[in-house]
Amino acid sequence: MPSSQPVSLPVEPSFKRLPLHVAIIMDGNGRWADQNNVSTISGHRMGAEVTRKIVHHAALRGVKYLTLYAFSAENWLRPQGWIDDLMGLLRYNLKNQFQDLADNGVCLKVIGDRTKLPADIVSLIEKSESETANNDRLTLIVALSYGGRDEILFATKKIADQIKANTLEVEDISIDTFSNNLYTAGIPDPDLLIRTSGEERISNFLLWQMAYTEFVFSQTLWPDFSPEDFDQALEVYQKRERRYGTTIATKK
Repeated sequence: MPSSQPVSLPVEPSFKRLPLHVAIIMDGNGRWADQNNVSTISGHRMGAEVTRKIVHHAALRGVKYLTLYAFSAENWLRPQGWIDDLMGLLRYNLKNQFQDLADNGVCLKVIGDRTKLPADIVSLIEKSESETANNDRLTLIVALSYGGRDEILFATKKIADQIKANTLEVEDISIDTFSNNLYTAGIPDPDLLIRTSGEERISNFLLWQMAYTEFVFSQTLWPDFSPEDFDQALEVYQKRERRYGTTIATKK
């Protein structure tokens, strides 16, 4: 992609109420590989290319935060060969897709338990985060080695340490206190979750943050997911009335 000043797509009449933050569970790479008689890692490579296109399209549409569920805490239980292939693909993308992010004003943040990741991948993540930190067109949050329950435990332990150190009183713990101790501190909660491949569950993803998120489930396998599919999810979002537990719809 060119390194010139990025432009945005015209805002269509039906997209006047864009979600600030979209989260995606990118599901179906393995099934796509089976259906196309290729290796599983080929399915994930195709999925990685789709990811690049969707990140670019979300930025063009004007979405400000995009969170992608790339590798769950439970994925560590899969066969070692599968894990090694995924780590290799991750390593390749961190090395080769960085300039694409920089050229398009994308700030990268990675959430999850980095202690389980290979040391060289952690170094690549830290380098990419540091060098894109000042980009403000789109914040891309990638969930790696991530589990929602693990994140809640992580925040709980941080708060417990603060109480133990006498820097926080129990009575001062609030929803904001808890949110500010999560991996996603400072990031607004998702307005819209998209899950591909026809599955209709959230699979331990952003459990705290998705209390009032709108869900759209797509039948499309991730390697076949297109910018048009993304726009269809945005169309569905426009029609939702967000009440946040009240009786008055909120247009947000």
